[in-house]
Formats: sequence, structure tokens, C-alpha cells
Amino acid sequence: MTEEHRIQNQIRLTLADSCILFRMNVGTGYTQDGRYFSTGVPKGFSDLFGFRKSDGRAVFIEVKTPKGRPTDQQLNFLSAMQKAGAIAGICRSAEDAVKLIEGGR
Repeated sequence: MTEEHRIQNQIRLTLADSCILFRMNVGTGYTQDGRYFSTGVPKGFSDLFGFRKSDGRAVFIEVKTPKGRPTDQQLNFLSAMQKAGAIAGICRSAEDAVKLIEGGR
């Protein structure tokens, strides 16, 4: 398990009482018969997404290790979600995620 996956799991456990969160697996590949496929989510889509239980507000969390850097696509996606009224941000720990969710009033 990578460090980023460990942080994702910690965030999901920590926020389980306040949020319903899903982990987005993204990627591309080929089927057995040679057809190319993509998961189909927009470039920069957040690692974790879901909603806050108290009010149903959408939540998007881009998880990074302490040294990880978001891509421009990830920053653009988070900005677009914030402008649309969602709680969205970059979290490097479960503590960051609690602050994001509690701060998104």
C-alpha cells in the first residue's frame, strides 16, 4: 500500500461519521479483445468524493503525501467544484480532512 493510499484510508475512517466518501480509481487500459478504455472521469478528478451527511453538500478531496504536489488539472478541478458550491480541497492527513469538512459550512 502506498503512503497516499494509507492517508486516503485514514481520511475515510476518520470522516465516516460525518461523510459518505468513495475512492475513485482512475486509469486506462485494454480489454482482452484489444479495445482501449478510460475510466471516463474528468482529468484532475479528486481521489475521494461523496457528500457531507449533515446537509448533503458534495465533497471532493485530493489526497497528497506531505511532499506531493497537485497537478494543474487537479487544482482546476478543485476550483471548479468550489465555485459550484462543493467542499473541495487538498488534504495531506486525516486532520486536514476534518478541518476541510468542518470549515466548509
